[in-house]
Amino acid sequence: MYEAIRTALNGISGVHITPYDTTGEVDRPLLHKVVDRIASAGIHNIVTGGNTGEFYAQDLEEVVLGYQVAVEANAGRAKVTAGVGRSGREAIRLAKAAQEAGADALMIHQPPDPFCSPRLVIDYIQQIADSTDLPIIAYARSPGLEPAHFARLAEIEQVVAVKYAVPDPVRLSECIRATRGTPLQWLCGLAESWALPFYACGARGFTSGLVNVNPELSLAIHAALEREAMGEARKLMEGITEFEKMRTFESNGANVTVVKEAMQIQGWPVGPTRAPGVTELSDSQRSALREILKGW
Repeated sequence: MYEAIRTALNGISGVHITPYDTTGEVDRPLLHKVVDRIASAGIHNIVTGGNTGEFYAQDLEEVVLGYQVAVEANAGRAKVTAGVGRSGREAIRLAKAAQEAGADALMIHQPPDPFCSPRLVIDYIQQIADSTDLPIIAYARSPGLEPAHFARLAEIEQVVAVKYAVPDPVRLSECIRATRGTPLQWLCGLAESWALPFYACGARGFTSGLVNVNPELSLAIHAALEREAMGEARKLMEGITEFEKMRTFESNGANVTVVKEAMQIQGWPVGPTRAPGVTELSDSQRSALREILKGW
């Protein structure tokens, strides 16, 4: 189980969106189709309950429903990693539900608590690890997490990888050095745009929301990186620059919105993004997005 997830993490961890119907509820049949599309494309690891899936805008029952549908729709083709988080007790409840649903691994969201101690994040992960035997990927988003914290993290047996989402390759290199000699893997948690510099530092694999819209393009970028064809990878990444830049609007509040509106342009009635994310793009932004998709 551990070796299989390690292999998958060297590939693309595609985070599916959550479609909503006209009443604002999770559209289960359409979610099944979304995940099926990602799995059919050959994405290596499907992440359910991720930020692109609007984890923090959903109640726990909706998150668990996402686990169940993702595992069912995937049908064993890729690995399925379930995002867990919030309070320690809620994260443990979600971890148990993910295991019951048939997930292959857990991704532990970094707590968004405004009074979160970077040092105690490791203790938070340990509590969850004590409740499960599933492999764990730690999602690191805070620059306050230092190399010494990751050295401690590497001592937790179930933790197989860090999804590093701090846009600082120098700090990433320091953290990788601090865990050298351990089996801890490092993957780019900032999607395709940061994958090239992160690969140069020793990370492998990357997360992606683009897989909801154009999984083939994401796979082409991954293939170029794995071949160390950096010129080809740069050229492919230039093609997604405007798309990814648009996702950063309003302090990343448009991150999911751009993906979902692109899918709607493609004919997928996935519904709006829930607040506090940007609920919809402006007419000019939507027009620009159409031009980006035409260019692909």
